[in-house]
Amino acid sequence: MLNDRDLVRYTAIMTKQAEYLSVRNISAVVLAGGESQRLGMDKALLELDGQALLARTVYKVASLSDDVIVVTNNRDRYQHLGLEVRFVPDEQPGEGALMGLYSGLQAARHAAAFAVACDMPFLNVSLLRHMLAESTSYDVVVPRLESDLLEPLHAIYSRRCLPLMARLLEQGRRRIFAFFADVRVRYIEEATIARFDPLHLSFVNVNTPADWQLAQDLIARAKAE
Repeated sequence: MLNDRDLVRYTAIMTKQAEYLSVRNISAVVLAGGESQRLGMDKALLELDGQALLARTVYKVASLSDDVIVVTNNRDRYQHLGLEVRFVPDEQPGEGALMGLYSGLQAARHAAAFAVACDMPFLNVSLLRHMLAESTSYDVVVPRLESDLLEPLHAIYSRRCLPLMARLLEQGRRRIFAFFADVRVRYIEEATIARFDPLHLSFVNVNTPADWQLAQDLIARAKAE
């Protein structure tokens, strides 16, 4: 069982890790289309350690890609952040994360894209880099925790998935992993994830006030170390 000191030490290492990685032939899709109803505010603009969550996420994935796409129907809300990204709207607003992913992947300039949500403040660049290295022969690369818990918004998708995504959307089905049985999937298992991110902080997202408090506490503890 990891104690608070382990947590602080790991968080400090992760938040300070170097990002001098070569640009790959892969796009990055950042989903910023959620309504943030449980928070009562736009979580993409929440500031953690002086940086908006959206900006924090964009800077992480930009170390891996020369084609960063932010999917949002409110691009004017984020213009002041000065991000070097392309803003793309949902093809059909209000249809959930699968529509956001589909819209971003359609706009991708490369054959595949890494997809993340904008509210994942502790993305681990080393884990992302490992996933990219595993993506050559697969249509999807996705982390899998506890044998069956998938992280579809921390995953790589080939543009070959687009017709299958379109079919799900036409059928009114919104679960991203519903088409996985029809494509080549590389699951990144828990033991592999632990090599890069033993506390699974990569998958922390900010959906509730409690999530937001946790993210702030992690940063504060890391600074106090």
